[in-house]
Amino acid sequence: MRTASGDERQDHDAQGDGEAQGDREEGHEEDHEEVFPFVPAPEDGTRWTAPTDVEQQLYRLTRTGNAYAYLRTLAIEGVYYPVRLDEARAAGEDEFPILTVPLGDGRVAAQVYTAGLLPRTHPHLVYEYATLGALAGILPGDVDILAVNAATPCEEYFSTDDDERETWLDLHHELFEPDGLGDRVVTRRTGAPPPGPLLHGLACGAHLCFQNGDAWNTPHWHGSGYRGEVGRIAGGWGVHGREDWRSTQERLLGLEVSPWHWDFVLGARVALAPGGRGGHVDPQRWRALVEAELRARARENGVAADDPEFAEMIADLRTLVGEVLRYEARFRADGLLPPDGFVRTIAAWDIGRGSNMARWGRGARYATEAETLAALERASKVARDAYGSWEEFSAGYVLGRCLHFDEERFGSWYTEVLDAHRALTGDPESPWRTVPFTDEPG
Repeated sequence: MRTASGDERQDHDAQGDGEAQGDREEGHEEDHEEVFPFVPAPEDGTRWTAPTDVEQQLYRLTRTGNAYAYLRTLAIEGVYYPVRLDEARAAGEDEFPILTVPLGDGRVAAQVYTAGLLPRTHPHLVYEYATLGALAGILPGDVDILAVNAATPCEEYFSTDDDERETWLDLHHELFEPDGLGDRVVTRRTGAPPPGPLLHGLACGAHLCFQNGDAWNTPHWHGSGYRGEVGRIAGGWGVHGREDWRSTQERLLGLEVSPWHWDFVLGARVALAPGGRGGHVDPQRWRALVEAELRARARENGVAADDPEFAEMIADLRTLVGEVLRYEARFRADGLLPPDGFVRTIAAWDIGRGSNMARWGRGARYATEAETLAALERASKVARDAYGSWEEFSAGYVLGRCLHFDEERFGSWYTEVLDAHRALTGDPESPWRTVPFTDEPG
């Protein structure tokens, strides 16, 4: 299976198991005929604009007749094969049955596709990811032909005899790296939504899309394949069904997953700064206000001033002030914040994950298409209410991630997302270079 790296595999914010099968059956959505890709070939002399660089390369290789180089690309990227949703659910931990197509001459074909050509998600059919090496083992023995990207300008066909499968295995062992598909900006050139709240909401999830090597502007989500998406949110988030997903999605976009006291502490600094806009304030005044506000809340709620747990909370939040200051100093040194920059809120940490949760829920078929699109548009609004630029949004996301995982080690939890920030603010195809953060004037 394609492996995903990033926060979604580490953040065990369990929501409860739910009644998984019942949950799955509650969603209703419109059926449609976009089951397999169909992309007409360009007219003579017209250059085809492929969805991503992968398909563009495969198109070039089909035109030069270099089938071996085509296979090498598949060995690096992997492929997706169609499976009936009811059969995928019934299979459990077993391998999913691959759909096959009988041909008129008695032979049997199987269809696989690269990620950029996968069609709109379908209510009755899913796509599962496989490496080329895995495909050699799970492709049924009665399949004679492997059709790659059929009915598209970069289609190619391969025999599936024993010698050919041995070649696939050799290429897999030579070229495939389990973590080699991450840490890259992938932007669809076709099939993406137009400028607007939906595209902006997709861009809010760019940190994780970069880390996992997924196209950030794909609303019709297949991710790491059906099994991969189910496992991703089950293992990382405790989401096992539709109600779990809906609850988690609501909490993320309601900014209720991250600890309340992070923004409580940041908000105290904003209140002290001239004009309530935040900025440099004396740390002792900041700590004093945090403590005063906590004591005021305690009195309102009848908490004794000498309560040991309350005293520990005051000490922890006073300590958090220093932690934030040290992170911000490092952010400025690394160019993540400008010389006079600071973080007003870590809301982006929930918003960015919420943008991805909308897609992951769709990939696992816990969310309908309409619910996914609505959640993405809501992510856009929440982000615009909290921030004024992608750089500001990113700094909030990074601080949230560091407070959650890094413990001031400035280790991989920080350096990985710093790399993502630098790529997303520098790559000309990045959403943060192509999608305005604020609404453009009418």
